[in-house]
Amino acid sequence: MSPFTLLRAAAVVELASLAVLLANLATVHVPAVASLVGPIHGCAYLLVIGVTGQLTRSARATLPAAIPVVGGLMALRRVHRQAPGPGQT
Repeated sequence: MSPFTLLRAAAVVELASLAVLLANLATVHVPAVASLVGPIHGCAYLLVIGVTGQLTRSARATLPAAIPVVGGLMALRRVHRQAPGPGQT
């Protein structure tokens, strides 16, 4: 699996797990849901930061990845923009 694919998956999991956590908090607040989804969200959040740092090696791209909620999507967009196109090295 390429790092870019891993970043994309982690960003989607981070956003989806946060949506589940907030929906649970706003509605029924089942502690088991928070216990299950909370660590998944935390791991996805840390994975986004780590993979972004590995892909870019620049603080300018890695720091926005640390912003909760939208950081993964921002990092994904920035990394995608910086990636060389087909035939470029």
